[in-house]
Amino acid sequence: MSVVLSGATVVTSLDPLRVTRADLAVADGRVAAAAGSGEARRDCSGCVIVPGNVCAHTHLYSALARGMPYALAPPENFLQILQRVWWRLDRALDEESVRASALVGGMEALLSGTTTLVDHHASPNAIDGSLDVVAGALESLGVRSVLCYETSDRDGPERALAGIEENRRFLARVRGGGLPLARGLVGAHASFTLGDETLAACAGAASEFDVGLHVHAAEDGVDERDSLARSGVRVVERLHGAGALDARTLLAHGVHLDPHEAEIVASAHATLAHNARSNMNNAVGRAGPHVLAGRVALGTDGIGSDMFEESRAAFFRLREDDLGAGPDWALARLAESSRLAARAFGEPLLGTLEPGAPADLVVLDYAAPAPLDERSFAGHWIFGLSSRCVRDVMVAGEWTVSDRRLVRVDQQRLAAEAQNAAARLWRRLGELPAHPYEPNSRGVPR
Repeated sequence: MSVVLSGATVVTSLDPLRVTRADLAVADGRVAAAAGSGEARRDCSGCVIVPGNVCAHTHLYSALARGMPYALAPPENFLQILQRVWWRLDRALDEESVRASALVGGMEALLSGTTTLVDHHASPNAIDGSLDVVAGALESLGVRSVLCYETSDRDGPERALAGIEENRRFLARVRGGGLPLARGLVGAHASFTLGDETLAACAGAASEFDVGLHVHAAEDGVDERDSLARSGVRVVERLHGAGALDARTLLAHGVHLDPHEAEIVASAHATLAHNARSNMNNAVGRAGPHVLAGRVALGTDGIGSDMFEESRAAFFRLREDDLGAGPDWALARLAESSRLAARAFGEPLLGTLEPGAPADLVVLDYAAPAPLDERSFAGHWIFGLSSRCVRDVMVAGEWTVSDRRLVRVDQQRLAAEAQNAAARLWRRLGELPAHPYEPNSRGVPR
């Protein structure tokens, strides 16, 4: 498709910030240097065009959990949240609910201006082929994705091996081509549910396919305590010793990393996905300035995919500790999320609207009440722009949202089908007890 988007203010880059007033031409899935003759035009007068947002860490399988009934004793800490909520939910998933979750999550991502999702999937009773199900659902909507399966020893050695094999199988499929909008990483839950053998196997698979490990790291103090009991070193040191930490690695959360661990992460040039709203919701604490000073992207950890909202919450949370932080901090974090996706896709310009970049973009219907230029745009992002402004979305040069409606699917029907899938999922969930897994607290290797 070839089209010219005319009349808008165009943000061609978030970091460094570049804002211009010019027509934006798209041809053959990419931003074109100039418009050709006779191309179709879409009027974007009064709008702002920005690169599509990237969510650097999410769990699409949580999309059907909103309002989920709960009958167990209320969780009192993070481990109990996992045992009584999320590790029950993922065991209740089947292929139908995995697909419905991915469709709902992808739909909401596009409607909020998020064009790429970096997903961390788990369905212990439906492992084989689950990444194909997620990839297929997102592809049908037109969403880019970077997928992995969450390998863990918490459900026994057979499922741990199956998780590793699902990552390897999907990565082999990606390597073979035919998935233009999907790429892969090797997934692992967290150090405190990974024995040495499983962690080594995950690192080996990542090395085999020349991709990174996507793993939760020090989200809660339980992860650090387990690592010290298990191996005598803290989480990042354990990952580093297993060969699982390098420039391709994606660490989620990092709340309890100490300064020495932060230095190791920075030296390895690994990426940390900061999930401010999830950290607050789970009361696990906040990542300190020593953690947020490195290569930091933004994720939601499954609390939707609205990166306008996530970046705003992360900024305000940071301001509680650092009044000197400016709104450009949020733009830099979003740009880092895009760079993560760019490396996964081998597309250095992904996340920009420079000539030659993949045409992943969002048209925002925003009547700026004050001057909007390179000096003021970050302030508009934090204090004015939001997902309610999203009018149109394009991924790889194809419209996926037009005039606030999905292009490829009937979103009312999708939501209705998801409600039916959620009701069945909730019934299965109600039959499951709290997960019995306990972390290592006595230094006895699992």
